Amino acid sequence: MRRVLASLILITAFVAAGSKAHAFSLMDPDTWSWPQYDWKSFSIQDPNSWPLIPVPEVATDPNGGVTYGVLPVWLFTDNKNEISSILAPDINANSTLGPGGNFRYLAYPSADTQWYTVAGAQETIARKVDLDYQTGREHKKWWSFEGRFYFERDPTERFYGSGNDSHYGNQTNYTTEQIYGEGILGLNLSERLQVSLMERPRYVRIQTGGFTSVPDIRALFPNQKGINGGSEVLSQATIQYDSRDSVDIPRSGTLGRFYYGIADRRFASSVSYNRFGGELRQYYSVGQRVTFAGHVFNEYEPAGNEMPFWSQARLGGDESLLTDQETLRGYGAGRYIDNNLFVMNVEMRTRVWEKNVFGTHGILELAPFAEAGRVGHEMSYDPFTDLHPVGGIGFRGIAEPFVVGFVDLGWGGEGAAVFSGINYPF
Repeated sequence: MRRVLASLILITAFVAAGSKAHAFSLMDPDTWSWPQYDWKSFSIQDPNSWPLIPVPEVATDPNGGVTYGVLPVWLFTDNKNEISSILAPDINANSTLGPGGNFRYLAYPSADTQWYTVAGAQETIARKVDLDYQTGREHKKWWSFEGRFYFERDPTERFYGSGNDSHYGNQTNYTTEQIYGEGILGLNLSERLQVSLMERPRYVRIQTGGFTSVPDIRALFPNQKGINGGSEVLSQATIQYDSRDSVDIPRSGTLGRFYYGIADRRFASSVSYNRFGGELRQYYSVGQRVTFAGHVFNEYEPAGNEMPFWSQARLGGDESLLTDQETLRGYGAGRYIDNNLFVMNVEMRTRVWEKNVFGTHGILELAPFAEAGRVGHEMSYDPFTDLHPVGGIGFRGIAEPFVVGFVDLGWGGEGAAVFSGINYPF
């Protein structure tokens, strides 16, 4: 519980800290001068007088262990007192991977255009660079675009074997080294209806992990498909209907998506497969404080035994990424892996506190949640049997109209898991 409270402090600071800073944008050199601060007004007893808040950082991860550090946060606002950007570097130390740090800059020039830059490293193996740019998010133009570059060496990965009944005792560790570029071009038939095409060339290598206390993947699964990595060029078409009242902090409306993707050896991939599926997100508000949020996702990969494990459907963790990763917050990322996947999630997001703090409208939200999911090897599997149930509660700090920070605590069949980060899980 101390870890949860420490992470909650981090979220509160994300909402509140540094909003005395001027309007700042890396894209506009005229704003690059550091904000002037009157140190005569500083008082240790008055946080409103602080130029920033040095946030104690305590992060936990079922796969990566515990990380301690300090995270100074500057939150820049525009003339409407809405967040225009966040600067949040940190210095930290992981219990296994050693000392490290991260640079984070998130820009919110408008509801229609957003981008971010994240880069970090730890002493042992871990490296990450993540650049993302999105425009046309509100579908008011005839086109939308998202471009992303991603590189990582992640030594915290876990593999328990494929299948819905993989045993916790077969836990192994490995490092995923991957690099990919992703481009999504959308044709907006209306503000609610979009057709899009994604291209994602991806290079993957599997290496020795960073946790010597856990067996290496090759010791228990030397013949696993994809054990040496590979490459793929994934082409994917998606059609979606979106009537949500907000892309970032929805309180009503529906998001429905159906997709079909293919990778082929004839087009620079080391494997051939296809996948298809869909998801549904529904939001319904009761009064001004309560929002019920529901999510259902289903994916099929009719590839038999040809799929490398790093391309199969992954269930576990706090992120819901179409075709790559689905949320099950009582387990670490990728706890269950196989060709097919089904999961359903529901939350009751309840606003328990609202106040203008440091010039920004801050909201504290509690969100008890329940979810259940499973994976399957054959397409004929029954998605409603042998589910892995999870229950828990989420703590969210919101700075409207764009920013959500969260700490989610979930309980599953293998104990508790704690996650923290930015944006809703779905």
